[in-house]
Amino acid sequence: MSDRKTLPGKFVWFELVTGEPKKAQAFYAEVLGWRTQAFPMGPSTYEMIYAGDTMLGGYATPAHDQTSHWISYVSVDDVDAAAKVASAKGGKIVQPATDIPTVGRMARIADPQGAEICLFKNSDGDPPDLPKAPQGTFFWNELHTPHPTLALAFYEAVVGYAHRSMDMGPAGAYHIISKGGVDRGGVTHHLPPGVPPHWLPYVSNDDVDAAIARAKRLGARIPINPEDIPGVGRFGVLQDPTGAVLALMKPLPRDNPT
Repeated sequence: MSDRKTLPGKFVWFELVTGEPKKAQAFYAEVLGWRTQAFPMGPSTYEMIYAGDTMLGGYATPAHDQTSHWISYVSVDDVDAAAKVASAKGGKIVQPATDIPTVGRMARIADPQGAEICLFKNSDGDPPDLPKAPQGTFFWNELHTPHPTLALAFYEAVVGYAHRSMDMGPAGAYHIISKGGVDRGGVTHHLPPGVPPHWLPYVSNDDVDAAIARAKRLGARIPINPEDIPGVGRFGVLQDPTGAVLALMKPLPRDNPT
C-alpha cells in the first residue's frame, strides 16, 4: 500500500495524443532525453514516458477527428463530483468518469471555452512536490483562453483553485492558480489567431536554447524562440513534428507564496 497522499490541484500526468507515436518518441528522445517503456494494460500495452527514472506520462491514440496534442491530468478528491460540477458550470463531459484498473479513476472534460483536461484520482496517491523540478519533468501548466475571468471561475468551482493576478505591463494580466498554498499553473489571454483554447504544459530544461535548436533541426516548428521572462526564467515553445505544442523553461529559483 502506497503512503503517498492525494494532492488536489496538482497536474500529475501528461499524455501525448497522437497518431504518430513512434515519430514523437524518436523526436523527444533526441530533444529532451525521454525514453519510452511499454507496460501491459490488459489485452493491450500502454507506452510510458520517462525522464530518467521518473514516470511523466504516456502516449494515447486520438479519436478520428483529433490532431496531435498534449492532454493534462489534474488531481481531484472526487472525479465524479468534479465532473458533475464541470457540467453544471457550462463545461462538457468529453469522456465520462471511468476506472482505470489498478491505476485510478478519470474523466475528460472541456471547459466552457473548449480547453480540455482530465480529472484524475490516483489509487496510490500523487507524487510528492519537490523543491526543484528535475531536468526533463513537467512543472507548470498554462491555460490559454480568450476569457480568463470566466475560466478562473470555472476552475475554481471544479478543481478548487484560488488565483492571484500579476500586471505584466503591455502583456496584460497573468493569473497564477494555486491550491492549498501551492502554485500549480497560470492563465493567460494570449491565444494566437486560429488556435483554440488549450492547456500548454511546461517542461524543466537546463539549456532551453540548445533544446530548441535540436527541436528545430529535427523538424519542429518554433512558435516562440528562446527568450527571458524577467524574474521567472528562460523559455521557448516548440511544435513537434506530429503537431503537438510544448513549452520548455529553465525557471529561476523562487519562493512559493502561501
